Amino acid sequence: MSLAIISPNRDIAPWLKILADTASEIPLEIYPDIKDPDNVEVAMVWQHPKGSLQAFPNLKLICSMGAGVDHILGDETIPKDIPITRIVDPRLTFSMTNYVVMGVLNYHRQIDRYKKDKAKKVWDMSNPEIPIRVGVLGVGELGGDVLDKLAQLGIEVYGYGNSNKSDFRHPYYFGEQLPLFLQKVNVIVCLLPLTPETEGFLNMDLFKLCKKDTYLINVARGKHLNEGDLIEAIDEGYMSGALLDVFRQEPLSKEHTFWEHPKITITPHIASITNPDAAAPQIIKNYFNVIEGKGLINQIDRNKGY
Repeated sequence: MSLAIISPNRDIAPWLKILADTASEIPLEIYPDIKDPDNVEVAMVWQHPKGSLQAFPNLKLICSMGAGVDHILGDETIPKDIPITRIVDPRLTFSMTNYVVMGVLNYHRQIDRYKKDKAKKVWDMSNPEIPIRVGVLGVGELGGDVLDKLAQLGIEVYGYGNSNKSDFRHPYYFGEQLPLFLQKVNVIVCLLPLTPETEGFLNMDLFKLCKKDTYLINVARGKHLNEGDLIEAIDEGYMSGALLDVFRQEPLSKEHTFWEHPKITITPHIASITNPDAAAPQIIKNYFNVIEGKGLINQIDRNKGY
């Protein structure tokens, strides 16, 4: 029984070192040089080529090498009965929350404005703060922590999700209450899971429901955003700007409008990076759980998509 690593666009050297140091008894197969596909029963993947898992007729488990699993669920060639696990790491939450807090405070204290003033040698002390009320779309582990930390800073926060949470610790809206939620806030943070229902969720219809000059921070998935609609919404004054860490195509093409747009700040999908030291042991444990017939840790619910 071997473990296949399929991650063509990621440096797997740190993963290989941890596997060698802590679980050298596990036979490894590295894509695309798979020597014995019939022996592969567990695959750890990140942005695998769609259809590549069909080469393993005895596959029993698919492990995402990160917190997200949409790259796996989007591959329709994968049998529905193969379980999928994800990485759960407190450091991911720590990094994501810090990134969002940074983005919110930079907007609140107008850091971009002062960078431009510096370039022009302008000393302008007027209106140093933009009043903000922050809404988070998606209040799972990551979204909940973002709301907690922003609230601790004294910022008024609101959460929005798909279903009711009667005991949620912050003001909360769900389902058809989206327009009410959007009218409460002027900064939106997207931390939704990517599912067929949430793909394209950030579109012109939503932007038109926002308060004028709402600011967007998207740290979830690039497919949540209709990129053309965002440009139009900013140009027409529905949105004041955006901080984007994720994109439909990554790396972002050099011809993309976002590079030059003065009201859009971009970062190269670095808001929260998986730490192999914390992630690899979870995959190793699940590998042996498969052998021993034990339950899996961090298994996702396919019906929910996360």
